[in-house]
Amino acid sequence: MDEERGADAARWTATNLVGVPASLLAGTAFNAAPQPLHVAGVREAHAGLFERLARCDGLAEARKLFARHMSDSFALTPLPVLQEVTADPPHRWRPSYLKLLQGWGLDSNGGAGAVLKGWAQSRFGVIPVFHKVALGRFPSPAWVAYLEEKAANRYEGNYVFHQLDLLFEFCQWALARHGLLGAGPRVTLWRGSNRCEEQIVAGSLRQRHCTVRLNSLVSFSTTREQAGCFGDWLLRAEVPLTKLLLVPGLLDTNSLRGEAEVLAIGGLYEVEASYA
Repeated sequence: MDEERGADAARWTATNLVGVPASLLAGTAFNAAPQPLHVAGVREAHAGLFERLARCDGLAEARKLFARHMSDSFALTPLPVLQEVTADPPHRWRPSYLKLLQGWGLDSNGGAGAVLKGWAQSRFGVIPVFHKVALGRFPSPAWVAYLEEKAANRYEGNYVFHQLDLLFEFCQWALARHGLLGAGPRVTLWRGSNRCEEQIVAGSLRQRHCTVRLNSLVSFSTTREQAGCFGDWLLRAEVPLTKLLLVPGLLDTNSLRGEAEVLAIGGLYEVEASYA
């Protein structure tokens, strides 16, 4: 890495597990012509799950099957018999994808957010650019604080990255099978922000059309009205379905549902900006 690239972490890309170069996946060209994305080996390792999903009568049945498979595969539900043998506390904290999503909903710059942003970097090669503060030059105190929080908090462990891999694959399966956000290949989503100037890499808010660099994992809303709750500037983007980790109605849970929130892999996006 040359000195210039080392000073600007936003320009990095990394290796990934989806078979598309991160420099392409994180750019606007991919958004304009998206291609399918799959985390290597996940569907093969859980082939039985996807065979059973294909036989489900509808999304409600698929949700229950997925939740049961996650619970059984990652021991997310305490087993009383094992507790008696191991003397584990009955409510011992066990990291799970649901707790990560709940933590993100409360504060995307907290411990859950650090882990989720790290997962997006690990699997898709998209470098995080913000966690509490801008993650610019590396090394820096901001980067050290982010990396420490990502590696040393209660959301780590229990193969939580593998849980997120399977959540991503289930989301992609449900989008294709049940058309949760339409026929694709992209969906119009909205993002409210008060920090747009920091994210712009081309164009300007005054011109209304600009290119912004978003975090490795980022929240969108499905409606302009909902997005307006999160900032004075509204960014309208065409987001590839293949970049989505979570959409409303995917899980049988209230996590993030109140804001009609969508979680997507970030990078560069061309957006239309308007003032709320």
